[in-house]
Amino acid sequence: MMEAAPDIVIDVAGLTKTFGARTVVKDLTLQVRRGQIYGFLGPNGSGKTTTIRMLCGLLTPDGGAGTCLGYDIRTQSHLIKRRVGYMTQRFSLYQDLSIRENLEFVGRVFGLEDPRAAAREAIDRLGLGGRENQLAGELSGGWKQRLALGACILPRPDLLLLDEPTAGVDPKARRDFWNEIHDLSAQGLTVLVSTHYMDEAERCHEIAYIAYGELLAHGPVDEVVRAAGLQTWRVSGEDLHSLAAALTHLPGLELVAPFGASLHVGGRDHAAVEAAIAPWRNDPRYVWRADEPTLEDVFIDLMSRKRDNFRDTAS
Repeated sequence: MMEAAPDIVIDVAGLTKTFGARTVVKDLTLQVRRGQIYGFLGPNGSGKTTTIRMLCGLLTPDGGAGTCLGYDIRTQSHLIKRRVGYMTQRFSLYQDLSIRENLEFVGRVFGLEDPRAAAREAIDRLGLGGRENQLAGELSGGWKQRLALGACILPRPDLLLLDEPTAGVDPKARRDFWNEIHDLSAQGLTVLVSTHYMDEAERCHEIAYIAYGELLAHGPVDEVVRAAGLQTWRVSGEDLHSLAAALTHLPGLELVAPFGASLHVGGRDHAAVEAAIAPWRNDPRYVWRADEPTLEDVFIDLMSRKRDNFRDTAS
């Protein structure tokens, strides 16, 4: 069994999981410190959910080892489950019970001394007052999200695992949710959250980017962006679609992507980038401006260089 430092909540090395002929998670090494909000990013099918399930004891890894909350993820999963709050992608509470009834039920399942008091506290904390008697099935996505979070934190876990918790939720509900997550983190709760949203990733203390089962980048956001080494340009003007078509696949350009009313163009070899865009730099239809790469630029570039193991297996 691996021994983790006291301030390390998740410490895994070489984590691997295979389903049939497909390796969904490959040789993943990860550390998350206590009180951190750790963002877990990657495309659909990249292995994020499988990793989360291995960390909390719902799946047994085929390779690798590690600890979660100081317990061995292979042999002590029953102890991990008692101290983890896991919010799945799908709303998993009872649709025909009210908010209060759902929370009280969760309190009883976890053997809380006073489930009613615990439910009232969660209702007050998450702004669910006045709705406590509303059926869960009648709630909007944002209110369901609050209820699910309330159920996760009811037994006062040491680690919160959130699997794409804000998918399909409006911007205000997402902002309120993240404010609550930061409040919980400030109180010492460790949070691992998977997300597709770049603005959410930037609110994390550290991030890890996983694509098709492999960890491609990790660390604080500014370090991940800097380590990518991208030189980027923002191009505005008319008929950017035609410009993008002309630039795509040119040697030296690893990034050609529309961003709203502009186009992001870039690559790692600065001389090659300059040579590739030179024919269009003086074109009066376009305005070129040197720009700092964004987190989204980095992820688009990472994805363009990573093979899709799902397609490889299918072919």
